[in-house]
Amino acid sequence: MLEWFRRWREERIIKRHPIDERDWQQVLQQLPLLQGLNNQELARLRRLAVLFMHEKDFIGIQGQVLTGNMALLIALQACLPILNLGLEWYRGWRSVIVYPAAFKAARTEVDQYGIAHEVEHSLAGEAWSHGGVILAWNDTARAGIIDGHNLVIHEFVHKLDMLNGAADGFPPLRPGMSASDWTHAFNAAYDDFCARLARGEPLPLDDYAATNPAEFIAVTSEVFFELPAVLKEHYPDVYRHYVDFYQQDPLERLKSAFI
Repeated sequence: MLEWFRRWREERIIKRHPIDERDWQQVLQQLPLLQGLNNQELARLRRLAVLFMHEKDFIGIQGQVLTGNMALLIALQACLPILNLGLEWYRGWRSVIVYPAAFKAARTEVDQYGIAHEVEHSLAGEAWSHGGVILAWNDTARAGIIDGHNLVIHEFVHKLDMLNGAADGFPPLRPGMSASDWTHAFNAAYDDFCARLARGEPLPLDDYAATNPAEFIAVTSEVFFELPAVLKEHYPDVYRHYVDFYQQDPLERLKSAFI
């Protein structure tokens, strides 16, 4: 009965809040990230985006005005990682807060002597463990540049990671996935990346990935969806686990698109 009601409710939302075809095509043109998705996948993504925009509150801060197409641009990127997982993976929170540009956030940091200091950081995005997601629009609007950096995917992967507690690089895995295999693969990749950084070697990923395991999974997920060949070349085990987790293979998808 509950499943029937959920499906009925979703169909009702989709019928009442359709995406205008011109808006859909315009935003698609801004997102080469979606290149290679077939018609069925695009239809599922469109459906998810409608439900996502209905379920979440989009809030502009510091004078940022959000249009429907801006919300759609965010929604399509946010829903790509859950394309084959489902909207329930973004359960338990509502707000997508958008600043015009990088925003200031105060943090308490403890130095080597155990003294706490209040430090102000400039951030382009943030995901709250007991709240929503914050994005800077000027960075979000760069989605048309395929360079392995994607603010929306980065922050929303943090939300996936937080589903089972604090962000720690270990999201709730899908049935059949091995927790020990995941841990081994990601620990080995993270250690290798940090060692490369310490040696001053050229890095295949943004050095922010070395901050901690939570940032490593967020950064490598950005690369998985934007530059899959890079991730597969340098960290094939991480790539394989992402294929299992996200139930997507962006590299094969891109190959098929050009055949």
